[in-house]
Amino acid sequence: MSNRVKVMGVVNVTPDSFSDGGAFLVPGAALAHARTLIDGGADILDIGAESTRPGADPVSTQDEIARAIPLIAAIRAQSAIPISIDTMKPDVARAAVAAGANIWNDVTALTHSPDAPAVAAELGCEVMLMHMQGAPRTMQVAPRYEDVVAEVTGFLAQRAQAAVAAGVAREKIWLDPGIGFGKSLEHNLTLLAHLGELVE
Repeated sequence: MSNRVKVMGVVNVTPDSFSDGGAFLVPGAALAHARTLIDGGADILDIGAESTRPGADPVSTQDEIARAIPLIAAIRAQSAIPISIDTMKPDVARAAVAAGANIWNDVTALTHSPDAPAVAAELGCEVMLMHMQGAPRTMQVAPRYEDVVAEVTGFLAQRAQAAVAAGVAREKIWLDPGIGFGKSLEHNLTLLAHLGELVE
């Protein structure tokens, strides 16, 4: 991946995502939307099969795989576009990479499962590590920070170090401050104003 800004198109095959929940559960609709995003200039497609909206309920590994993997395989059969799988579960990530995904996008920064860092290293794919205070069900219930920039950057640095220690190549790690995930409007704006510190 180069350093230029890239556009990520999102396809959520869920009934309850806050952006497009339920819109692409009909067979063929998700693939058609993926094609539209590619034609519109998306550089990456992010496939999500478990909603991480505030208040969302967990989804089983089996259901997540059943929703995401056929779509990833269908996209890969038609396009070489980089595909990320938005999941916190190592087994889903494994299945997604086997089906053609290139990137593991984990909103828990490889903390959901003890073996997640090792699995990321085993897969050899690129990894997105996101900061989220709490869990999707409760993350927007009065989030609090003493210093949101320091806490988010410190967490992401620690998780990146853990990934590298497990064998993930440093150049394959992406960091995401998690705008809107366990943060108030003020927290979000503060993070946006200090993105340079996150990059450093």
